[in-house]
Amino acid sequence: MTAPSTRPQTAIAGEAAPDARALGEQQVLIVGLGLIGGSLAAALKAGGFAGSILACDRDADEIARGIEMSIIDGGDTELAAVLPGSTLVVLAVPVLAMDAVMGGLATGLPTADADVVITDVGSTKAAIREAAERTFGALPANLVLGHPIAGSEKSGVAASNPRLYRKHKVILTPDEGTAPAALGRVRALWEACGATVLEMPVERHDQVLARTSHLPHLLAFSLVDTLARQDERLEIFRYAAGGFRDFTRIAGSDPVMWRDIFTANREAVLQALDDFEGGVARLRHAVEQGDGDAMLGILDRASHARQYFDTLLNQTSYQAGYQTMQDNSMRYRVSPGGSVSGRIRVPGDKSVSHRSIMLGALAEGVTEVKGFLEGEDSLATLQAFREMGVAIEGPHQGRVTIHGVGMRGLKAPAGPIYVGNSGTAMRLFAGLLAGQAFDSELTGDASLTKRPMGRVADPLRLMGATIDTAEGGRPPLKIHGGQPLKGIDYAMPMASAQVKSCLLLAGMYAEGETRVQEPAPTRDHTERMLNGFGYSVQRDADTAWLTGGGSLNAGPIDVPSDISSATFFLVAAAITPGADLTLEHVGINPTRIGVINILKLMGADLELSRQHEVGGEPVADIRVRYAPLKGIDIPVDQVPLAIDEFPALFIAAANAQGKTRLRGAEELRVKESDRIQAMADGLDLLGVENTVVADGIDIQGGDDGTGTPNYGGGHVDSLGDHRIAMAFTVAGLRASGEILVDDCANVATSFPGFVELARRVGLSVAPESVAAEPATSEQEGEA
Repeated sequence: MTAPSTRPQTAIAGEAAPDARALGEQQVLIVGLGLIGGSLAAALKAGGFAGSILACDRDADEIARGIEMSIIDGGDTELAAVLPGSTLVVLAVPVLAMDAVMGGLATGLPTADADVVITDVGSTKAAIREAAERTFGALPANLVLGHPIAGSEKSGVAASNPRLYRKHKVILTPDEGTAPAALGRVRALWEACGATVLEMPVERHDQVLARTSHLPHLLAFSLVDTLARQDERLEIFRYAAGGFRDFTRIAGSDPVMWRDIFTANREAVLQALDDFEGGVARLRHAVEQGDGDAMLGILDRASHARQYFDTLLNQTSYQAGYQTMQDNSMRYRVSPGGSVSGRIRVPGDKSVSHRSIMLGALAEGVTEVKGFLEGEDSLATLQAFREMGVAIEGPHQGRVTIHGVGMRGLKAPAGPIYVGNSGTAMRLFAGLLAGQAFDSELTGDASLTKRPMGRVADPLRLMGATIDTAEGGRPPLKIHGGQPLKGIDYAMPMASAQVKSCLLLAGMYAEGETRVQEPAPTRDHTERMLNGFGYSVQRDADTAWLTGGGSLNAGPIDVPSDISSATFFLVAAAITPGADLTLEHVGINPTRIGVINILKLMGADLELSRQHEVGGEPVADIRVRYAPLKGIDIPVDQVPLAIDEFPALFIAAANAQGKTRLRGAEELRVKESDRIQAMADGLDLLGVENTVVADGIDIQGGDDGTGTPNYGGGHVDSLGDHRIAMAFTVAGLRASGEILVDDCANVATSFPGFVELARRVGLSVAPESVAAEPATSEQEGEA
């Protein structure tokens, strides 16, 4: 056995390492001291791990190098020499070597600690599970199968990197017999290295990795091999562009390792290859036939899927199955004070953007959209239709071209339809998909999966749809296609434009007439746009209705600026002495102008000019100049017309003279967060007096007419709710101290460019990344 090292450990300059001091293991044994095993040892050492780290490797030089690098304390080429006293054993050998290693492990295991835990880092879990069952007769309770999604094309202990696992994922695949204590200790091991630990079944792991890692490597090896065997290969490689180098970079990985992986995960790799060959055949056929629309559909769908999922997953390459993970690493630092002036145009209306894609996809012909909102919510809707076979060009500077497929032209998506954070998309999609011939599933991010969907699922079931939901009527929604729908006469229990729109969209596929009665007016974008596409929707008082079986005809759409986004700047100007701001081309749909009506009742100086209609939607420029605000009792009939704008209006109330009273706003409790309570908590932190009730809030304004700050600063948690984050950013204009707003990454879902516009008009806000660790390549290592 090689002597332990006494060389002192070194930290990485300028960077705090994850803390491994609390890890309770006395002796960690790493079997296989390559890149993966060596990086694990290096990460533990860098984190201050107090126990011993030993290694077993068949190459004595690798052990000597690891000791010289001070990442292990000792090692040996024989497992029996280093196993005694080990409390945690990590198997980091190639998959096809696992039988031999486990045989040696079984023989020497009695010499290890009585509570020893075993784990591995292999890329194919079923093969390793089978090796364990062959060796031990069954999967031992203290064996926790795992796989770090990290690595590089480099190999050997010399390539060890203590940062390799930071901000990367490690997948554990326990079964029902795995000891919870063992699972907890392995989780703690990887978290001590800075990794994010996830769990999934063995079979699912192997299927996912076959598609996201194994298949890309197989294709890269095959392409380079194909070109390398051609006579003109030197010329080909000499003039290869960056795209070729990027695509084939992973073909420089260890060939022996990848042979073992392809062998061990053969069935899943072959299934993934079959799916890929089918896709290549479809593209080949489109090229052969000169079918431009088919080629555009495939290429555009792929291009935007790559861009879209890259943003969703915070620059990580491991995609499948983890769209629900949130990036909470962005916060805003808002300096107190500031001015508000100028002319700006905020992004396009999200509600209209969603509907323009939906109806354009179902129309006959080509729909040209201008002013499309390029936020994540709207992009999720756009991507969903690409996945259902619709060719869509763009978006580019707000322009989108949709090649409609008609009412019955959608195709079954390959998997669940992911709609991000958008409740609008999920509820409208539910109605649209209920009328399709194929099965579908709707899912979203962690915030959306907490929101109620029974309000659309229940009436759709009355129409004949078959829909499964998770516990409590929450997402995901599983919609069984091919069900004949019948029109219903439905009185909504709550005012909701999303429910109304859902049922009208389903009604297009239903037999007979679908009538929806609303208890209070809600936004009518769906009715206006359906009529604009030639599908007649009628209205009488509080009821809208249509008859199924019609069709949609494509036409141009000019999306007005979103009044919900404009609201933050309306309030900013309304509360800031000396402010004079004009917002251009803002949608002033009568069902959306509650915020204008409420601000005017509070005394705001708002002036509308250049009023006209675009595609059936009224728009105007809105000029706002500062005037002292007063507290009011918000009229109940205005609440549905301003339901999304209340976070910003609460900031206006905090800057008014006297008390503002809101009632009849229960709907705010089930938005992206409980917006009433979340805003109240933030106002408390700033020192704004408020009282929360079941359906509303009372806010005591702090304005004394002197122009001085109306409240203090503080550290506010937005709870991932974009509107709360933006509201407290605006609050900084009248604060006496700095406001820190946590969890602001979701602002991009509704308002891309918010910070830039805020700075342009005079706010002082700086986004900060809480997690400064840069993303790195996540290719397979040596496991």
